[in-house]
Amino acid sequence: MAKTNKIHRALLSVSDKSGIVDFARSLHALDIEIISTGGTAKIIAKSGIPVTPVEEVTGFPEMLDGRVKTLHPMIHGGLLGVRDNKEHKKAMADYEIVPIDLICIDLYPFEATVSKPDATEAEIIEQIDIGGPAMIRSAAKNFKFVTVVTNTSQYDVVLESLKKSKGKTTLELRRNLANAAFARTASYDKTISNWMSNNDATSLMVEGALHESLRYGENPNQIANVYTQNESGANIINATQLSGKAMSYNNYMDAAAALELVQDLHANSKLPSVAFIKHANPCGAAVYKTLKEAFTKAWDCDPLAAFGGIVALSDTVTAHSAKMISKGDRFIEVVVAPSFSDKAVSILKNRWKNVRVLATGDLKQEKSWTQVKSLQGGFVTQDCHPVIAKPKQWNHVAGPNPSRQQLFDAKVAWICVAHLKSNAISIASDGALIGGGMGQVDRVSAARLAVQRASDALSTARKPVAASDAFFPFADGPEILINEGISCIVQPGGSVRDKDTIQLCKERNVTLLLTGERCFRH
Repeated sequence: MAKTNKIHRALLSVSDKSGIVDFARSLHALDIEIISTGGTAKIIAKSGIPVTPVEEVTGFPEMLDGRVKTLHPMIHGGLLGVRDNKEHKKAMADYEIVPIDLICIDLYPFEATVSKPDATEAEIIEQIDIGGPAMIRSAAKNFKFVTVVTNTSQYDVVLESLKKSKGKTTLELRRNLANAAFARTASYDKTISNWMSNNDATSLMVEGALHESLRYGENPNQIANVYTQNESGANIINATQLSGKAMSYNNYMDAAAALELVQDLHANSKLPSVAFIKHANPCGAAVYKTLKEAFTKAWDCDPLAAFGGIVALSDTVTAHSAKMISKGDRFIEVVVAPSFSDKAVSILKNRWKNVRVLATGDLKQEKSWTQVKSLQGGFVTQDCHPVIAKPKQWNHVAGPNPSRQQLFDAKVAWICVAHLKSNAISIASDGALIGGGMGQVDRVSAARLAVQRASDALSTARKPVAASDAFFPFADGPEILINEGISCIVQPGGSVRDKDTIQLCKERNVTLLLTGERCFRH
């Protein structure tokens, strides 16, 4: 089998007409016969390019509102026939089947249609392509002889190969295009299946396009890749990197955690918000009137942990902000924000040569998304939502009525504890996280760690607030917090011993708020 394959005949049928006329014109210039369907044929013919309607090839008109037009042996025989197989060649000659050497098909716009909120079921169903995927799969299966184009981005590379090789394509190119074709039909079918299933959990297909191959994973002995999906909200994978060396696996994970926390803080407060992350846990977070004050408070939570960490900010980083971020002996691996001024990027780059600067665009959050985590033998999924603090719905069961500031700090503490790894306790004061106990196997240890990490800040904090990501099974955890000056505790409630914690808070004149919801994070 030759490594290159001469193109004599091409079939073009696309929904996205951009570039198709120029592509067809280039094929015609190479003496390639063009077959086409419906609207594609009309636009090509209108441009003065010779084109053969598909019905002249099949001997049948398009029928059933266009549902049937290419499902015919004259088409699929032309795609699937093995050119160097004597029996195939004889059968094709006997039935006058002419080989088709290239197809260009991009499928009906099902994804775009199903995403429209006002699309009817009938409209969506009509965008389920049948003939397109069938032809793509036939051509891709026979990639040794057939070139399959499924995206406008492939036009140039195909034409370059044809011009360079006098109307031929290489086997390597055809194999790569076939691989992309099968990935396209798999993604297309996945979208249809997800819509048809209507959240039926009997099966799930997970699909993403390779975004980047990383040097290694969490550790140097692990291979790692990053894949992208069509998410519309701000995210780290689709962020624009303005400076710095390539992102690592741990950079991606921590930057995503920082962005998610800042999104939640900003959405709940509408104020400038800043979050520092180290090893997937918040080690600083603050909400304040100005970005400068929010940044300073977030850094001051735990400068030791924040050193070498990742920071996310809710507002545009200006030159003034960049000077603030980079002053002193601070060291930051990644800076994430909606946007950066050119001067700000220059300042950050001059301060730390390798700092990764990521611009996410607007901080828009997805209303919900599906989280997938792999396990040996399979994977688990769960739906995720932004963390929303709802103090008006919390149940005030003990202690004095919380002040306006205490409620604000309770919101900050609740959002932060939802981002700490469980078991977790957070402590907040004046709009900032001042201590966190995370990743503990019991809640008493989490409480002890939280007050330990808050250390000196507790001695000067005005009415600090603590939050727990799950209920306290006993009153010993709350007692540790209260003994260190905590004035208000926010927790889900639901323990059979809630009455013990409520009684303790009443006796110690500490406000106790029950959220009624748990926020574990593993």
